[in-house]
Amino acid sequence: MDYLKQYRSFINSHYLNDGVRMTVAVLSPVLLFAYYNRLDIGLAMALGALSVGITDNPGPIHHRRNGLVVSNLLVFAVALAGGLSQSIPWLFMIVLPLFCFLFSLIGVFGARATAIGLACMIVLVLQTQHHLAGAAIVYNALYVLLGGAWYVLLSGILYKLRPYKIIQQALGEYVLSVADYLSTKAAFYDPGFSYEKNYSEIVTAQGAVQAQQAVVAEMLFKTRSIVKESTHTGRVLMMVFLDVSDIFEIVMTSHQDYEKLHTYFDETGILLEYRQLINGLAAELDKVGLALQSGRRSTHDTKIDDELLEERKHLQALRADKMDPGNLEGFISLRHILDSIEELATRIRTLHQYTSYDKKLRRKKIEAPDAESFITHQSIDIQLLIDNLSFRSNIFRHSLRISAAALFAYIIAGFLPLGHSYWILLTVVVILKPGYSLTKQRNIERLTGTIAGTAMGASLLYLVDDKTTILIFLTISMIGAYSFMRKSYLVSTILMTLYLLLMFHLLEPQGFTTLLAERILDTAIGSVVAFVSGYLLAPVWEHEQVGVYLGRVLEDVRRYYQLVSAPFTGQPFNKKETVWVRKNSWVSLANLSDAFNRMLSEPRRKQKNAEYLHQLVVAIHMLNSHIATLSYYADSLAPEYISDDYIPLIHSSTAALQQAEQSVNAAGETFVPVKTENAQVRLLDQRVNELVRKRQDEIRAGQMDTATGRLLSTFKSITDQFYFIYRIAGDVERVAGKLHI
Repeated sequence: MDYLKQYRSFINSHYLNDGVRMTVAVLSPVLLFAYYNRLDIGLAMALGALSVGITDNPGPIHHRRNGLVVSNLLVFAVALAGGLSQSIPWLFMIVLPLFCFLFSLIGVFGARATAIGLACMIVLVLQTQHHLAGAAIVYNALYVLLGGAWYVLLSGILYKLRPYKIIQQALGEYVLSVADYLSTKAAFYDPGFSYEKNYSEIVTAQGAVQAQQAVVAEMLFKTRSIVKESTHTGRVLMMVFLDVSDIFEIVMTSHQDYEKLHTYFDETGILLEYRQLINGLAAELDKVGLALQSGRRSTHDTKIDDELLEERKHLQALRADKMDPGNLEGFISLRHILDSIEELATRIRTLHQYTSYDKKLRRKKIEAPDAESFITHQSIDIQLLIDNLSFRSNIFRHSLRISAAALFAYIIAGFLPLGHSYWILLTVVVILKPGYSLTKQRNIERLTGTIAGTAMGASLLYLVDDKTTILIFLTISMIGAYSFMRKSYLVSTILMTLYLLLMFHLLEPQGFTTLLAERILDTAIGSVVAFVSGYLLAPVWEHEQVGVYLGRVLEDVRRYYQLVSAPFTGQPFNKKETVWVRKNSWVSLANLSDAFNRMLSEPRRKQKNAEYLHQLVVAIHMLNSHIATLSYYADSLAPEYISDDYIPLIHSSTAALQQAEQSVNAAGETFVPVKTENAQVRLLDQRVNELVRKRQDEIRAGQMDTATGRLLSTFKSITDQFYFIYRIAGDVERVAGKLHI
C-alpha cells in the first residue's frame, strides 16, 4: 500500500473537510457558552449541530440543503418528544421503540434518509441523560434546533465560499479509484497470476469505481451551473468526469485471453513490460486525482511517452523474430493491448491539462452527456414504505430488532448504578445494522475502538496535566473522529472515545477513573445486547436472497449480450440503451458480489453454495468483460464483419444464460432451450481458420503487412470474444444447475 498517496488523498479529501466543519460547528457553541457560564446551552447546541452534521452526506447542494433542513426539524421534534416523555418511564418505554422503528424504517429511502434516522435516534437516546421539567424541556429542544441551524448556516457559508470544492474532492477520489482499478487489472500480466484471486480483486475494485462514479455523477448532473456549463470551472469538471469515465470504459473493454498470452510470451518478458506501463499510467492517474483534490496543477511524465515508443519498437522486433503461425493470435492481442495503453496515455495527458483550468480549454466542444447513463433516481414514495412492512423485508426486520434491543438496553440501564448508562443504549443504536455481517463488524470495531481509545485517553492524561494542551488534543481527536466517521468506523471510534474522555475530564476531573470503567463496561453491555438481538430476531440471511441477486444479474447480462451482439447480424446498434443495460449489468454483479462477501461473514452453517457462488461471480465478471470488449467493436462495425454466421453462436449462448436463470429462479418463466448444432456454432471458426491459413502462407512468403492480416486482426478478435462468451455461458449454466437455492 502506498501510504504517502493515502495520506495526501486523505488530507485533501472531503472527509477531512467534513471533520473540520463538524468540529467547528460542535465545539464553538460549547466554548462560547462555557465562557458565559451557560455550558448547558452550549452542549444542547452542540448536540443539534452534531446530529444535523451526521446527515450531511456528499451530494448535490439542493439535496444536502433539503436534508439538513428536514433533519433539523425532525431532531427538534424528537428532542421535544423525548424530553417530555423521559420523565415518565412507562411513556418513554413506548416512545423509544416506536421512534427507533420508524427512524430505522425510513432507511428504505436511501443513505441520506438512513443518516437522518440515525441522527434522530441518537438525539432521542441522549435525552435520557437529562432530568428536565416544564419549560426547560422546550428550551432544551429549541437550543438543539438552534445548534442545527448553526450547522446549516456554517455549511451554506462554506459552500458559497468554495462551491466546487466538494465536487473536486469527490472527482479526485473517483480518479484515484480508477487508478486502483487499472493497477488491479495490471496484475493479469504477472506470470503467476491466479484467475480466481485476480477476478475477486477486480470485482471489488470495479465496485469501488462504480460507487464513486455514482456519487460524482449525481453531484455533476444535478448541479444546475455545471449541467448548463455556465462557468468555466464547471465545464472543466464535466470534461474531466467524461474523460475519466471513458478511461474506465477502455480498461473494461480491453479484455484478453490472459492464459494464452502467458503461454505464448512469458519467456519474452513483454507482458511484465506491459504491466510496468500500465502501473505507470495508474501512477499518472494518481497524480491527476490528487491534483483535483488539492487544487494544484499536475504535470505529465514524459518518460511514459518514451517508454511507449520503446515498447512499440520491442513489439515490432519481437513480431519479426518470434511470430509464427502458432502464436499469430497472441501477437494480435499484444497489438490491441498496446493500442489501448497508448489511447489511455493520450487521455491521461489531457487530464493533466484539465487540472490547470486553462481558459483555452473552453474551445473544446463537449457533447451533452446522457445523465441517465450515470445516475440512479431515489424517489420518496410512501408505497415503498408500505411494501416493506413485511417479514420478507430485511429493513423491516432490522427496524423491529433495533426497537426491541433499544428497549431492552434501556431497561438494563435503569437497573445499573452507572453515571452514563445511556452509553449502553447509544451503543445498541449505533452498532445494529440491517445486515448480520456489518453488525458483527461494527460490534467488534466498537468494542476494540473503545478499549484502544480509553487506553490512549488514560495514557495522555497520565502524561499531560495542562488544560490548554488537553483542549488542543481534544480538538484534534474531534476532527479525526468526524473525519473518519464515513471512512473507518474503527479509527472514528478510537478518536471519539478519546475526545469524550478528555471532554468529561475537563468537566469533572475528579471522576475520571470511574468514567474509564463505565465507558468500557457500558460499551461491552451494549455490544452483548446488540449481538444477542441479532440472533433472537435474525436478519434475512444472505443465502436466502442471493438467488434474487443472481437471477437479476443473469437477466441483465443476457440483455446486455443481446444488445451488443445484434449489430453483428445486421441489426442497428442502440448505443444509449446498451450503455444503460451495461450499467445495470455491472451494478447487479456488484450487488451479487457484495451479497456473497457478506454471506462469508455470517455463521458457517448459513454459508450455503459458497463454492458455486464464488465460481459464478468470477464467471459472470468474465462474461461482462468479454461483452464489454465486444461492444467496442459493435459501436463502429464495418460491413465486412457483419454475418448471419454469428446467429447460431448468439442463440446458443443466450439459451445457456436463460437456462441458468431458470435454474436459480424456479418461479420464473418456463424456458425450453433451443438446441444448436455444433456444426452451426463452428461456422465462424471455419471462416477464421481459412483466414489464418491464408495469413500463414503470407507470413511464410515474407508478407508481413497485408489486407488479409488487417482483416484477420479484427475479425479474429471479434470471433474470439463470441467464443469466450459461448464457453463461459456454458460454464455459468452448468454451475447454476448445481445450486440449491
